[in-house]
Formats: sequence, C-alpha cells, structure tokens
Amino acid sequence: MLFLSSEPVALDELAAAARVAPEAVSAALERLGEEYAPGRRGLVLRELSGGFTFASDPIAEPAARRLLAKPRAPALAPAQAETLAIVAYLQPASRPEIARIRGVSSDSATATLLERGLIEEAGRSQFGAVLYRTTELFLRLFGLRELDDLPDPSRWDPTPEERAELRDRLLRAGEARSGPPGVRAPAPHAPGQPPEDEAAPEEAATPEPARAP
Repeated sequence: MLFLSSEPVALDELAAAARVAPEAVSAALERLGEEYAPGRRGLVLRELSGGFTFASDPIAEPAARRLLAKPRAPALAPAQAETLAIVAYLQPASRPEIARIRGVSSDSATATLLERGLIEEAGRSQFGAVLYRTTELFLRLFGLRELDDLPDPSRWDPTPEERAELRDRLLRAGEARSGPPGVRAPAPHAPGQPPEDEAAPEEAATPEPARAP
C-alpha cells in the first residue's frame, strides 16, 4: 500500500485499508524499518508528515540523479491519447477514419505518435489512404502481452437507464429550442421591409365635415 500511494500514509489509514488493528500495523512498520534500513536495499522507510512512505536511500542519490537527468518523453496530450486509442482498437485505421471518429483533424497527433514509435504504417486502404497500427513499443509501455489484453470497451457502454435519461434530455432540449406548443415562429419578411408587428399603423379615417343646416 505504501508503493501505491504517492503521499505518506498514516498508520490509521493503513490499518483501515488492511482491516487489522493499528498495533499490528505498527509492528509491521517496525519490521519494515529494520529490513529497509539505510545502506541495505536502496530504499528506506521514512515517517513524514504524520505518515509513512518509501524513499530512495541517500547512498543511491548519485545514481538517481544520473537517471533522472536523462530527457524523458512528455505525457501524451488528450488528442494523442484519443488517436492512439482509436488505432489500438480499430487497427489498421487511416487518418480519415480517425478524423471522422474524433470530429477534428488528427494529423498532428498521428505525426507525434509516429515520431514516438507508438504507431507505424501498415499499408494502404483500397482508397489509397495510409493505414496505421500499434507497435511492439506500445504493448511494452502499456504492459500488454498482445492486443487481446486491451480492456473491453463494452464496459463503458451506457446502461439502459443512462440511454433513457439521455433521450429525455435530448427531447427536452429540442422542445426548448422549438418554443412553447402553439406558438409559431414569425414569418420571414422581405429585405428592407419591416416585420408585420412593426408595420406602420393604418391611418385613421378623416371625419367628413359637418353639413350646414
């Protein structure tokens, strides 16, 4: 559990997660402290900010600095991650197919994935578009033995209740845009002419002069 958390974990939290008494966790931490004493394993158990965590042994600091000094590839941007997911599940996939699914051009994202070695060309479609597939590097970086190990996308399919809720929201949105029932939109008017409700009022009839007796 200490490895899973990026922050120090309090003793009570460890006990609650393991469903054991705090005294048992305290004894286990004491044994870990002896096992991971400085100069033994490259890692040391530290108590920081009211919790416990593993840290690198100060004796390994020079090696750690050399490792971290190497340039590292930045994390994938959302557009790149979306493009990679489409290629992974639909491969081989072409740029037009990717753009059609995402709704925007994916040229930049595709070029970045090619440059980083996560996808590669896999021939051409019957229409001449370049097809792309994932690489062995993709499998290795994502901890997959083969493409069949990809998560099943059906787990993210909406439930019947979610579909019904979405349908109701769309209907309400459509009714709101069309206006209240029985109210018609104003008829279009010719350019340069005012709408009917803005037309000049009819002139009042001029009263006839009274006749002399």
